Amino acid sequence: MTDTTNPIMEFLLNRRSRPYVSLDQPIPTQEELQTLLTAAVRCPDHGQLEPWRFIVIERKAMPRIASVLRERGRCLNKKPSLVEKACQVFECAPLIVAVVAKPNMEAKIPLVEQTLSAGAVCLSLLNAALASGWGANWLTGFGAHDADFRKEALGLSSDEAIAGFIHIGTERSAPQDRPRPDLRTLTTWIIE
Repeated sequence: MTDTTNPIMEFLLNRRSRPYVSLDQPIPTQEELQTLLTAAVRCPDHGQLEPWRFIVIERKAMPRIASVLRERGRCLNKKPSLVEKACQVFECAPLIVAVVAKPNMEAKIPLVEQTLSAGAVCLSLLNAALASGWGANWLTGFGAHDADFRKEALGLSSDEAIAGFIHIGTERSAPQDRPRPDLRTLTTWIIE
């Protein structure tokens, strides 16, 4: 029987990401962040490959990363307003944890399962931060999909990708809830 009064279920049924623009200082200490990262890696990982890693991006590094992103946006002929919005995501962030997908191409575990494991780490980190009282959000953006940006800004190898940029900080204002999916239109029941 599903107990919706259980505090964990109550959290999951009501969790809400916080807009990145609402996040500010203070941020988790290194010890607090280690706890959040420990919770994040308790996720599905077929074959125990650990096909992910973390890069913690602190406030002082944000302008450099935004500068690389701005240049990459120009090189990719991205719309200037899109580039500026993407750069603002880094320029105003108090703390970002980049979850890097690093698949093991020699493993017999399918690549899709390794990629989904990296996504599970993103969601686990996001939920751990929210459950601990922090504001948090999971973003990507065009830089996450650009190999040159990933290499220049974050030092990623050619076989690594960004599963998500998890923004963590103190929320300045709580957002209103948004409309949620209608499960009746998304669920098929096979009963025979």
